[in-house]
Amino acid sequence: MTALIILAAGESSRLGQPKQNLIFKGKTLLQLAVDAGLKSDCATVIVVLGANSKQINPIPETATLCNKNWKEGMASSIKMAMLEIDKDATFDKVIIMLCDQPFVNAALLNSLIKKQAETQKAIVACAYNGTTGVPVLFDSKLFGELLLLKGKEGAKKILKNHAAEIAEVVFEKGGIDIDTPEDYENLLTLSD
Repeated sequence: MTALIILAAGESSRLGQPKQNLIFKGKTLLQLAVDAGLKSDCATVIVVLGANSKQINPIPETATLCNKNWKEGMASSIKMAMLEIDKDATFDKVIIMLCDQPFVNAALLNSLIKKQAETQKAIVACAYNGTTGVPVLFDSKLFGELLLLKGKEGAKKILKNHAAEIAEVVFEKGGIDIDTPEDYENLLTLSD
């Protein structure tokens, strides 16, 4: 089974307000991410909040964790979620995604799962803008490495260390994420 982790613990410092609450297509960015997960073949959706957790509404149908150590960086959120996943041995895959990629949908998440089943690669990453990145699927044999990440390290380190074990899924709008007011303004001019 596949678990989905949505990382949403950052403070959105460059944006000046919680990006999780920005509205796009009538929903918050966080709700769009959760909806993608709930409509996908993922068996559970884990949301990791942190800096702005008190300003973010509870998300039904998810396991919502609050990372009090969010200032330590993304690795602390990944570790917290992985410890939750480790409680259930039936999970043999995990997809890690961010809450600020508004064009992630259930079909994309399912394509990661399908590609892994076809290729048996340990990692299936999205390809965009000449790189690979999130959302990214990890097979259980890499769960230990996810738990060892430290500080500001995201899962990118594991991708670099296992380049030969990566299958790719093209995600043309993967480079669209929201970090600044300008990013959000640009997003509002886009459609599917």
